[in-house]
Order: sequence, then C-alpha cells, then structure tokens
Amino acid sequence: MTDSKPLRVLALCLGNICRSPLAEALLRRELEAAGVRAVVDSAGTGAWHVGEPADPRSREVAARHGLNLDGRARQLDTADYDEQDVILAMDASNLHDARRLSPPNAEARLTLMRAFDPLAPGADVPDPYYGGADGFEAMYEMLERSAREFARRAAAGALGG
Repeated sequence: MTDSKPLRVLALCLGNICRSPLAEALLRRELEAAGVRAVVDSAGTGAWHVGEPADPRSREVAARHGLNLDGRARQLDTADYDEQDVILAMDASNLHDARRLSPPNAEARLTLMRAFDPLAPGADVPDPYYGGADGFEAMYEMLERSAREFARRAAAGALGG
C-alpha cells in the first residue's frame, strides 16, 4: 500500500473473546509480513464480555502459534464505521448485525473474514465457544488462511471496494 495513511481493519465477532481477538492478532502479523502499514483492532456486536480478556482457549491456541492476545473485549461502536476502512465479520449473523447497526453514510466496508479464505470463500468462522479445543485449532487455521490472503490482497492494492 503506497498511501501514507495506514489501512484500518476491525475484526468483528459476537462477544470479542474468541474469534475476533485471534483474527486481530493474525491480521496484524500477516499485514506486517506483507509490508502493509495497518492499524488492527477487534470488537464484538454484543456487550456481554466488555472489559474481559480473550477466552483462555483462544489465548492458548494463539500462544501455541507464537501470538499474544493481550487486549480486552469491547463492543462495536458507531464511530468504528467511520474510523475503520474494513470491518471483517466472523459470520453471516455478525455481518447482518453490523449492517443493521451501521449509521447512514458509513465509510467502512463490511465483509466476511472468510471472503478471503481460498479454501472456503464466504463461509462462516464457526463460534468455538461451546465446543472443545479442536474447534479453536480449526478456527485458527481458517483465520490464518483468511488473514494471509487479506494481507496479500492489501499489499497488491486489490481489496476492492
């Protein structure tokens, strides 16, 4: 990206403790590796976990892959729609909620995280919250592929509009 302004990306899920914190860390890593100046954040559509750290299972899978999830959950805010360039929703339900909550003339592009997954473009990232460790590892793999492709496209100036 040749523009002097960094790309601003928000990963969005339901509670901001499982999927979106991991997506945030992966996007940050992959965008940096691709040479894209970016500011990456995450949020949830709901307020249940505001102020809490990421789920221990997400932190554990992140640590196994050399990532640190040290943020605290926050809820999506109307300001995010103008502060972010892209909001990447983890599933169709989050995308629907984000579109419903979007103020008129919002600037951010809303799309699915897995719109960038070469193995399953447009699929949901299943919420692993009520499952076991396998779901968290599968989530990591989906998010890593998606983040890598997102970063590749961002570096090529091919994110679309």
